Amino acid sequence: MAPVGVLGGADTVVELGDVGTWRPKLVATDLDGTLLDSAGEVSPRTRAALAACWDAGIPVVGVTGRGPRLLDSVRTALDGRGIAVLAQGGFVVDLERDEVLRTVGLPRARAMAVIERIEEVAGELVVAVEDAAEQGEVHSPLRVQHGFDWPYPEPAHLLPRHQVLPAGAVLKVFLRSSSLGQDELLARARSVVDPVDAEVTHAGLGFIEVLPPGITKATGLAIALERYGVGFGDVLVFGDMPNDLPMIEAVRAAGGRAVAVANAHLAVRSATPVVTSGHDADGVARYLEALLVGDPRV
Repeated sequence: MAPVGVLGGADTVVELGDVGTWRPKLVATDLDGTLLDSAGEVSPRTRAALAACWDAGIPVVGVTGRGPRLLDSVRTALDGRGIAVLAQGGFVVDLERDEVLRTVGLPRARAMAVIERIEEVAGELVVAVEDAAEQGEVHSPLRVQHGFDWPYPEPAHLLPRHQVLPAGAVLKVFLRSSSLGQDELLARARSVVDPVDAEVTHAGLGFIEVLPPGITKATGLAIALERYGVGFGDVLVFGDMPNDLPMIEAVRAAGGRAVAVANAHLAVRSATPVVTSGHDADGVARYLEALLVGDPRV
């Protein structure tokens, strides 16, 4: 059974048919739930498809919610090539030059105010924080309130609520509710948080994220596009969750092409008519094969 809000399964295979003659100048793809399989790996078929893009002169940009703590895993997924957009757009790095192109933090006082505003409409929440002061330190533990139930087996500082927020700025805040699902929590948060104060989104992990204002996958991807001299209209983008919507909408608005994997959230499936197979069925690879070399496999 697909998760709530998701129409297809990870192993769903989609018959692509004729994908047309349009060709991108750059491929941008989400990682978890899109490019990576359920084990968090890039399959041999997908890796070969990405290599074929590079061989054809088409850069591949990974655009992920993963924070700088997980930079090594992102580097591995992308074979250390090109530019990676992390933290929903808040941390952009040139993998080949080890050059940070963007790093943005949300002041502590504003983060606290936004959390309080959301709790007024959602009830008490459990908090985790990515510390902006430590974002260049790949192995720095996440700051996690007791009871958050962080989904990854990575190091974390388990702290009482009043100690979770660091003294300085944060890269992002994670908020989990014991009674509300991620879609409902996001809807309530958006009803009270002005985008000039913070961005709020979710990546399908059971909690929402609070980010600095203006930080989205679209604005992060824009930095990579500028470096490559490519416009949104020449981008092929893949995604699966609401945090992917800003870049999907930016690409479609400019005349580029957006593709949802079969396991994508309903909001993503509604944002683009183009669908490929699920992430456990090499959906990104299947679409790239069909588009670049007319591969008849489905």
